[in-house]
Amino acid sequence: MTEREYNECVRLHADNVYRFILKNLRHEDDARDVVQSAFEKMWLKREEVSYDKSKSYLFTVAYHQMIDHLRKVKRITLKEEFHEHTSIINKPANNLKKVLDEALAKLSETQRSLVLLKDYEGYSYEEIGKITSLSESQVKVYLHRARIQLRNYLVKPENVL
Repeated sequence: MTEREYNECVRLHADNVYRFILKNLRHEDDARDVVQSAFEKMWLKREEVSYDKSKSYLFTVAYHQMIDHLRKVKRITLKEEFHEHTSIINKPANNLKKVLDEALAKLSETQRSLVLLKDYEGYSYEEIGKITSLSESQVKVYLHRARIQLRNYLVKPENVL
């Protein structure tokens, strides 16, 4: 990949990669760090990466950087306890984006990534498999389970009202 092609790749894909990572991490500074690191790795490997495969390569590197970041954070911080029976009294009316973000937050890291890659970014099952190092059948199964979990969350009136 030439320097010009690399710059074109940054221009075309930076927003999508950032949005994907931000949806998973839900922290802007961490998302910026992960995306910057992914672009840095692609720059270092630019001679080995063809321009045609740059988007897939970039998402793959960003995904793995995000997983590494999450593992590191989990080792450092204590996990907050989730209280299943939290009271919902006086909960303000939610907008659709907020409800969807809450539903996505309930998914595991892998499930959330798969949903975002398939439904937000439009990748095929095969491409998602390459990005996440899962087989195509694993992607389909995990994505199916994630969608069931999302549906179960979204059909509860207390979650959307």
